[in-house]
Amino acid sequence: MNPIQNLSPIDGRYAPITRELEPYFSEWAFFKYRLWIELEYFINLSDFLKLKNFIVTPDLAGKIRKIHDAFTPEEALKIREIEKTTNHDVKALEYYIREKIETLGLGEYKEWIHFGLTSQDVNNVAIPLMLKQSVENVVGPKLNEIIHTLKNQAEEWKSIPMLARTHGQPASPTGLGKEWMVFVERLEKQLILLKQIPYSAKLGGATGNFNAHMAAFPHLNWPAFADQLLNTLGLQRSQFTTQIDHYDMLAAHLDAWKRICVILLDFCRDVWMYISLDYFKQKIKSGEVGSSAMPHKVNPIDFENAEGNLGIAIALCEHLSAKLPVSRLQRDLSDSTALRNLGVPFAHI
Repeated sequence: MNPIQNLSPIDGRYAPITRELEPYFSEWAFFKYRLWIELEYFINLSDFLKLKNFIVTPDLAGKIRKIHDAFTPEEALKIREIEKTTNHDVKALEYYIREKIETLGLGEYKEWIHFGLTSQDVNNVAIPLMLKQSVENVVGPKLNEIIHTLKNQAEEWKSIPMLARTHGQPASPTGLGKEWMVFVERLEKQLILLKQIPYSAKLGGATGNFNAHMAAFPHLNWPAFADQLLNTLGLQRSQFTTQIDHYDMLAAHLDAWKRICVILLDFCRDVWMYISLDYFKQKIKSGEVGSSAMPHKVNPIDFENAEGNLGIAIALCEHLSAKLPVSRLQRDLSDSTALRNLGVPFAHI
């Protein structure tokens, strides 16, 4: 589809801006992350079981990992084709991996693919990894750029006096640089809090008890295996779960980002007011038209658009953080469709 045909503006009008998030939150990305987890589980399982008829050497492990490295959107479409039959995306992924393993001459090992796992063991590891790496590589650095810019402006403007306004009325004087530092401090403190929240994942079988694993190999320490595997991926394992993760840590991340969005929205509104009060003048760009009827105007559209997008992000973060930790008994599927929208608030951010 041409971007102009997409229903969502983040994939349409704003696609050039939000495209950086495609490797983390698109459906192709979701398949790729789950493929990564399945392959790492398969490789580590061989090392853990130490069976004579299931040996993945370092050389074979390298070849297996190349399946993930070579995973393109076109490969993801192959899984979608399989899904038309299975009507289950993770099962379709499993069949895809089996085919790939056979092409490496490892057909005798294919039954170990997805051994003992339920689909949420894969999904609930993929989701925090997607969020973690998108924050580390895209969203976090952009927030740091904003903080760095504000801090530099605060230093540049620290000697500039400004008439403060309380309740919209003229009040005691303040400094422009100091008012900028209010937002710097708020954002920096939220980042400190955000970094303290672990990225947690679930890996424990159909109802969180390693039932199938223990039935097959009762003498092995499966919780220790799962802990070690997730630690290598940079995640903490939720020790006691149902079929799905409880999402409490994911909710904490979303709440932290909601607070960051609220601070940025507050900043946008303040700057909008400073512009309206003539404390700031916006630069005129050649060729740009501020209004269809009044071309001499320069409207503060970037701050207005930011306010609108941040409002959407706040609402979605709030909904997801309240919804995801609630699941009927050991499992219902309402989290699945909600989680597919995890990238949407970050696109708006």
